[in-house]
Parts: sequence; C-alpha cells; structure tokens
Amino acid sequence: MIRFDHVSRSYGEKEVLCDISFEVREGEIFTLVGPSGTGKTTILRIIAMLEDPGAGTVAVMGTDTRISETRRVALRRQMGMVFQKPAALRGSVAENVALGLKFRKFPPDDISRRVSEVLDLVGLSGYEGRKTSTLSGGELQRVAIARALAPGPRLLLLDEPTANLDPVATEKIENLILSLNEESGITIVLSTHDMAQAQRLASRIAVVLDRKICQLGNPFQIFYQPGSREVARMVGIDNILAGEIVANEGGLAFIDVSGVILHAPCSLDPGTRVTLFVRPEDLFIGTGAITAHSSPRNVLPATILRLIPQGPNTRITVDAGVRLTAVITRQSCEELGLSPGMPVSVSFKANAVHVVPVEKAG
Repeated sequence: MIRFDHVSRSYGEKEVLCDISFEVREGEIFTLVGPSGTGKTTILRIIAMLEDPGAGTVAVMGTDTRISETRRVALRRQMGMVFQKPAALRGSVAENVALGLKFRKFPPDDISRRVSEVLDLVGLSGYEGRKTSTLSGGELQRVAIARALAPGPRLLLLDEPTANLDPVATEKIENLILSLNEESGITIVLSTHDMAQAQRLASRIAVVLDRKICQLGNPFQIFYQPGSREVARMVGIDNILAGEIVANEGGLAFIDVSGVILHAPCSLDPGTRVTLFVRPEDLFIGTGAITAHSSPRNVLPATILRLIPQGPNTRITVDAGVRLTAVITRQSCEELGLSPGMPVSVSFKANAVHVVPVEKAG
C-alpha cells in the first residue's frame, strides 16, 4: 500500500527525517509513535502528497508520488486525512461532511444518502442539521473523520486523532478506528504519542525518535522486546539493567548485574555484555519467606524504597542489590501492608527478561 525508501526531509538547514524506510500493508492499522517534533506529522504529510520527500522515494498504492499534479489529484482522492485539530466550516454538520463529495460533483441525492451513511458510521446519526459551532471536541473530530470517509477512500491518515480529547471521547474515537478497519478493511495510518493507544490500536508500530525509525514491529515486539534503551523508556520499561553473561546452560543465561545473578533465555555466549529489559508489571512483590521451589527463576530479597500511587495501581521501587521497579494494584499493596523500609521479596520469570547485546541496545 505504501513504501518509503531512504526518505529524508529538511526545512532549510533543519533535518526532520533522516533515511526513513518502511512499508504499510493493505488493511492494517500502522501506527507512528514518538514524542512531538520527531517527524510523525511530516511522514503523514508526505504520504498525503502535501509535501515532497527531499531525498528517497515514496510509493502509494503502487504509484511513485513524484507525478504530475493531475495524477496527484487522482491519487489523493483515494485518501482521507484528519488533522490533530479538526477544521470545521461554519454551517451545518451535513455541509461539512458533504464538502469532498461536492468537489467531486456527486449528484445531490447521492450526497444526501452518503452523508447519512457516514454520520451513522461515526455515531452521529441525526446530527445533519446541527451547527458545528455547537459541537464538542470529540464530536468535531468524528465529523472530520466522517468528512474524510464520505468519498470512500482506500487509505485514512489520522494525525494525533485524540490528542485534545477527554477519556470518554478518546474511547469513542478509538472504537471507531477499530470498527472502520475491521468492518471495511480500510488501511489506516495514524500518529500518536500515547503509548497505550498505540498498543490498543496498532497492527504494527513504528517508533520514531530523533528523525529516524528506531524500531518497527507488532505491539508485543515493541512493548516487550525493545531494541534499545530509548525505545524501552518510551514504552514504559523502568527496569533497564547492564550486565554480563557468566554462563549459558542450554539457552538459559546466567547474567551478572552488579553482583546479582539473573536468569533469562538467550543464546549469547559467556563474556557478552548485555542490556536487560523487564517490564514493571512482570515483577511480583511478596512478603513471605523465599523458597527454593519458587516458580519464577529470579527471586531476590529486597527492601522497599518508595511507593507512588498511580491511579488504580501503585509503583514500587525496591533495592534488591539492583534497583528495580514493580507495578501492582493498589488493592494488592494494601492487602500486603507494604511501606517504605519493609523487607520483601521481588520475583520475575526468566522469560520476562528481554536481553540485547550492548552494541545493539545503544
């Protein structure tokens, strides 16, 4: 559906994209994640042919985007784009949604029917006569999506579609995105800085950092198998540890981390310096005695350093010879009677540890 080959883009002396290459497959939700200013919007604008790649090539639906303006218009008409801040014309919802259809000279009866169809699709049936000035932010965003969908595009581009919305409106937009993809098979490319949203929506994720794509993969690969410290930090992995493999028994590595031996599955040889990544949700806190028959491979005595409430959860930092962070439910924290200075055990399974050689981990 979309192919970027070694694309770079600069504005004057400022480079905003550097040697970007990736493919978007037909029918998937391809998500660009990263902080503001890393180039996500520029990628979307290049796909929409609102900007040209400064270097490299871009193909959309099998067509190189360096084409005549007439052919660009024809190709662009197979896309819909919704910007972070939806622009609404004065007037009614129906007039806004019908805009693209009027440009394409659809017959009036077809316009009326199509407007009703897409408003029903986005959950705004009956809103045809409402003035856009009376709508909430979430409703305006759904009107913008309806306007983009009305001409029947094969490709939908969404730039931070819920950045300015409350949780209720965000959930409605996310459910709409999923239903559009599942029911109509439309290919969706969206950008977001919300890691949880990317995990909920994406078929595949491209992590954009410092003008480059640092990692591309499915949500499990990105969130549980990060390829670098930068990606790990972005997706919420607090436990990033440096160590050295001291033994490897049939694919189970024994790793020295500041004098603490941890176990993890990997095929690297002894003597290899590595970086370990462990998600905080994969750590378990216990108050009983450590037993030799404990199920997790990694079981360490520890002392609680800090407890930080985090919505329905509690973030717990412990000293286990190395500093580790766990996230457990607030209810579990209360039931265990946890408090700073308290001795506990911290445990996690070997397969909860993702191991990357230092030269690759960055």
